[in-house]
Amino acid sequence: MTHSTGDPTSVGETETDGDVRTDDQRGTDLRRIGLVEDHESVAMGLRAILTDEADLDLVAVAATVDELLALEQDLDLVVLDLRLGDGSSPRSNVEKLHAIGVQVLVYTGAENPFLVRSAARAGVLGVVRKSEPAAAIVSAIRRAASGGQVVTTDWAAAIDGDPQLPDVGLSPRQREVLALYASGEKAGRVARLAGLSEQTVNDYLVRIRNKYAEAGRPAPTKTDLYKRAVEDGWLPMPEVPPTS
Repeated sequence: MTHSTGDPTSVGETETDGDVRTDDQRGTDLRRIGLVEDHESVAMGLRAILTDEADLDLVAVAATVDELLALEQDLDLVVLDLRLGDGSSPRSNVEKLHAIGVQVLVYTGAENPFLVRSAARAGVLGVVRKSEPAAAIVSAIRRAASGGQVVTTDWAAAIDGDPQLPDVGLSPRQREVLALYASGEKAGRVARLAGLSEQTVNDYLVRIRNKYAEAGRPAPTKTDLYKRAVEDGWLPMPEVPPTS
């Protein structure tokens, strides 16, 4: 489910207490915030937290990064949930947002250290737990929206726990082929999905395996490629079924 600002105002305007204020009236220090969160109740909670903050305007909410980008909002910061229903990886989501020049703050339950480490490698500004007091969440968003690092215990633990696996330097096209193939697709279908010939896909797979081998992280089998893709954040970590 994708949400816009939820207000019937035009672009460049915000409705507050029955009054409509233009961007000029709101002042030059206003920070425009986007939220990627697929749980409506969490999104509503953050909107409520930011309602009384004169310098922070939550202008766009979406369930996925692609849906947020489709809204074409001019944003200072995106607050990003790590575990989304579309199965996207934190690293790929952060890279999409960085590609349009937007910084990212992680907003999560921090239940999966791997996901936090994956976001850390992608260069987000920090991480804040959804369970933090409202004042702490506002402070983190305000600092990140101004370009500052948000250093928390969760963030430090993620950095310290990162095994610093060697980067193999895959090109964007190679990452696309790896993600499709390692997720279970056959080479022929990868070719159709990526708009390549099957021979080109096979050539890419040879180069990908060679790069991992040269980095001391061999991936001779499809299962090994899946493990490497998860380690590097190109595929999400599989869900662990709850124990009864």
